[in-house]
Amino acid sequence: MRGYLGSTVHALATSLANLFRRPVTVEFPKVIRPRAERYRSSFALLHDEDGDEACIGCLQCERICPSEVISIKVGGKRESPVTGKKRGYADDFVLDLNACIYCELCVQVCPTDAIVMTREPELPAYGREDLVLTMAKLYANEKSKPRAWGDATRLNGMQTSPKPPKAEPPASAVAAPASGASPPAAPSKPAAAPPSAAPSAPATTAPSSAQPAPGSPSASTAPASAPAAPVAVPPPPAAAASSAQPAPAPPSAPAAPAATTASPTPPAAGGVPPPDSGEEGR
Repeated sequence: MRGYLGSTVHALATSLANLFRRPVTVEFPKVIRPRAERYRSSFALLHDEDGDEACIGCLQCERICPSEVISIKVGGKRESPVTGKKRGYADDFVLDLNACIYCELCVQVCPTDAIVMTREPELPAYGREDLVLTMAKLYANEKSKPRAWGDATRLNGMQTSPKPPKAEPPASAVAAPASGASPPAAPSKPAAAPPSAAPSAPATTAPSSAQPAPGSPSASTAPASAPAAPVAVPPPPAAAASSAQPAPAPPSAPAAPAATTASPTPPAAGGVPPPDSGEEGR
């Protein structure tokens, strides 16, 4: 009982408080509130920049309409009376606003921006036939009613993600070679050293009287392909040095005659050439 009386008193207090408030109801149509910038309530068909009908009868808006309120009669391709070019036309275009849900999909898929929405505040009508927009009414709305801000180009641009910025090339790639300059050649295999670059034989300590036999090649003319390890080969007979000590020839290397053409080799370690066979007899 107490709760019932309390609720009644609270309801009466609310009613009495609002009894003396200033009314906020807008007397339509005497007063019309401002509409939002994106408010849209009807449709219009447009002409292109040449003054010809922009609709080409592609049936894209008819196929995508979820309420199926658009009906188009395709007229086929024919020459334009304005430009003389052959293009498509629509012979009839009907849009029924009685079942339209104002999704704006028909505007978004139009390839030529032929259909747009308008921003008229209200659509007073006394019959359903007045809300059926024929082709003549749609072209009349182009000039008599303000257009909404969006068309197919702008709406599709809002839904397309922006392209990522291009990565700047590295500093090494920016410094490109001058025009006409050939690219650097690939490193090639080093060529064999010329015979003159071959290491010369070590200097000898023999006196000036010890000269090689005539016809024997010198160490400076040794080919580059001489073996690295020295081989003890007796030279041809020549005058022996007085200060040289006799050394027996190695048993594995036989003595070569004076007219031999064997490739010379560097002298043995120590720089003293081995004596000839005549010195051994002494």
